[in-house]
Amino acid sequence: MKGSTAVAEILKREGIDFLIAYPINPIIEAAAQANIRTIIVRQERTGLHMADAVSRVTSGRRIGVFTMQHGPGSENAFGGVAQAYGESVPIVVLPAGYPRRQINIQPYFNSFLNYRNVTKWAEQVTCADAIPDALRRAFTQVKNGRPRPALVEIPVDVFPEEVPEPLTYRATFGTRTAPDPQAVTEAARVLVEAERPVIYAGQGVHYARAWQPLRKLAELLEAPVTTSLGGKSAFPEDHPLSLGSGGRSFPKTVHHFLQNGDVIFGIGCSFVTSHFAIPVPRNKVIIHATLDPSDLNNSVPVDYGLIGDAGLTLEALAGEVKDRLRGAPRGRRDQVAQEIKTVKAEWLAKWMPKLTSDAIPLSPYRVIWDLMHTVDRANTIITHDAGSPRDQLSPFWETVTPLSYIGWGKTTQLGYGLGLMMGAKLVAPEKLCMNVWGDAAIGMTGMDFETAVRERIPILSILFNNFSMAMELPVMPVSTEKYRSTDISGNYADMARAFGGYGERVTQPGEIIPAIKRAVQKTQEGVPALLEFITQKETESSLFR
Repeated sequence: MKGSTAVAEILKREGIDFLIAYPINPIIEAAAQANIRTIIVRQERTGLHMADAVSRVTSGRRIGVFTMQHGPGSENAFGGVAQAYGESVPIVVLPAGYPRRQINIQPYFNSFLNYRNVTKWAEQVTCADAIPDALRRAFTQVKNGRPRPALVEIPVDVFPEEVPEPLTYRATFGTRTAPDPQAVTEAARVLVEAERPVIYAGQGVHYARAWQPLRKLAELLEAPVTTSLGGKSAFPEDHPLSLGSGGRSFPKTVHHFLQNGDVIFGIGCSFVTSHFAIPVPRNKVIIHATLDPSDLNNSVPVDYGLIGDAGLTLEALAGEVKDRLRGAPRGRRDQVAQEIKTVKAEWLAKWMPKLTSDAIPLSPYRVIWDLMHTVDRANTIITHDAGSPRDQLSPFWETVTPLSYIGWGKTTQLGYGLGLMMGAKLVAPEKLCMNVWGDAAIGMTGMDFETAVRERIPILSILFNNFSMAMELPVMPVSTEKYRSTDISGNYADMARAFGGYGERVTQPGEIIPAIKRAVQKTQEGVPALLEFITQKETESSLFR
């Protein structure tokens, strides 16, 4: 069995039924021969974003795999792997490598050496019979512990070599660890004794699929819940105890309860300091439950720590809390829910003029408001892009089901959202998958809308076109005035149609909802759709600092 054939067979045994790729790499042809669907993108970064979403939308139960050419392909792919590393996403990356006589000689690009700082695991195969062991290690790494990319570089002259038969490879598995029972008991005591506890849920709740244990604990404690961008949709945002999600911008409810809380319980989160994360007040008692010990006392000083799987942690805590409460909540819920409702109403009242604006050019907030009230949110997966679309969408979009929002912000590459929704649609074809982006982001990855058309991946792309890098206007006034440095342009609805998709430009407020309905219908017919909304140069976001 040739090395490339062995790789394809191992992928099949790991449950990989499609391989996202950019040529040339012998794995692509071997995968096709093994009846693994091969999906070819227009650039490597988008392919990695697609693989990223495969893992996220399935909570890591299915692993996204990407393969690319040695040299320039591996160089081009770096940003996509770095993004997955920053966002803690488990993907397997299989670059080809230069022939063994060249691979460790300058200036030839060596993925094993160059990717070590953006992967959890990286190794280089130097003989074909080592391929099964290397892939077993890679898949084991992405299924266990903190989720992050694993990379196996295979030199091109290894692929034709023979791998001994029979191939005895067995699919790898994931394991879970539970926190120290004494630490659980102590954390439960602190939470029950708290007067104004707040729960902060991160992406780890999604990977653990611990949505019900999270809700159970919140309802026992009668505690309000907020989430990170990565954790958004882990707790239903139409629940009376929901504060909404955080990021660079967030609802006033999040700010109010964090500032006025006495104990903050972080579950499945890193608490890392970021311009795109909720600022954690320093004068609070902090309980931090995380899978990765390196998160503890990293950015935020912690009073109590729990190390383990978010699901096992929440289940253990809920049991301890229930015992301490003697089986039932204490009757605080109505008061807490009313406070949330009052603060939220005040905040929305301030924003309602933008959310319902009839202005021309369109308010991006009006587009978001109409979009949220038009689509079936329970059967939708949505993501923002970097910059203004993230800050405009995430505070106001209310999620009602788990994994219906892919949030991100540890690193913020423009154009990430398109590939995310293409990958999401591959593993959740029954869902409406939408990315919301701007005219800067589409300049980075827009060519891959053609991939969506060619590969029959019917996503809905919502584009805000204000012919400007609006977020940069306040920090680039001189270069804008002198040289128009923040100006950009394009007719992206025409582009979508040229690629064979559905494209429509919307300029009137009364056309927003009809256009959305037409585009959704097109996706149901199997056609990718792009709606280009001509919007204002909006620079205001829901900020609290």
